[in-house]
Amino acid sequence: MKVSVIGCGRWGSFIAWYLHSIGHEVTLYGRAGSRHMERFMQERTNGLVSFDETVHLTFDLEEALTGEIICISIGSQNLSGLMEQIAACGVKGKTFVLCMKGIEVTTLRRLSEIAEEAVGAENDVAVWLGPGHVQEFLSGVPNCMVIDSNREEVKERLVKALSGGLIRFYYGTDLIGNEVGAAAKNVIGIAAGMLDGRGVSSLKGALMSRGTREIARLIRAMGGNEMSAYGLCHLGDYEATVFSPYSHNRRFGELFVKGETYNELAEGYYTVKALCSLAERYDVELPICRAVYAVLYEGAQPEDEMNRLFMRSLKREF
Repeated sequence: MKVSVIGCGRWGSFIAWYLHSIGHEVTLYGRAGSRHMERFMQERTNGLVSFDETVHLTFDLEEALTGEIICISIGSQNLSGLMEQIAACGVKGKTFVLCMKGIEVTTLRRLSEIAEEAVGAENDVAVWLGPGHVQEFLSGVPNCMVIDSNREEVKERLVKALSGGLIRFYYGTDLIGNEVGAAAKNVIGIAAGMLDGRGVSSLKGALMSRGTREIARLIRAMGGNEMSAYGLCHLGDYEATVFSPYSHNRRFGELFVKGETYNELAEGYYTVKALCSLAERYDVELPICRAVYAVLYEGAQPEDEMNRLFMRSLKREF
């Protein structure tokens, strides 16, 4: 099958590598000026994955849009602008797979909503979510992930087309819950990093149990199935996000409380702002998200917020 990947960062380039490894004809797109794409053009590697000449590399968006399946892996806050460019190309009959996690801060839209509003009338939209790190996949460590969409036929087609030895896909049944849960787990990852940075990693058990419960409440309020918070897209992704040394969000939170800079994208930084706005809209209490927001955006002291967070609700666990 002819497949394109838009986005040449760590995850996008892995997706291109993986899809090529299971037999698809792959095109990888990166915008002009991207340092990642420039390196691929010159060396055909980014230090993690390498491509032979059968993987097509391009700076031309319209060329990338010739694929039957178009996987997108970029920063979540840039999706709206990209989808506007794609819609202007007049694409029809494509399946767009969003391999990314987040909520648009300015509009509070889920990513599938952004894509569907831009191109959904003539195209299909799905999400590819769940746990897994590039370094582990490339070492041969398999994992389970989720494909979800508003259309059953789309899910069935994608699960069949994208499954391989490294990734077993499950059929998602709750697009709202899976997207919100996947986005929110990055915020829990930042909180976990803050605990690591303060030397109180033992509190991660409480963080995980309480974090899952508060995100379940938000999913239910938004019209999803609260049990989705306990699936692969949220709780099932905690090992990769809350503990892994490869987790951008955990590492960002750890360095933030130490006063150090982290230069990689940590989606949870933006997502927590959106989640706090959603909490107000739906009148849902999100104490962990609120604590992370206070530290990142309001200059609150991490130790004070963590103490306040774990000393609350002494009479009730949930």
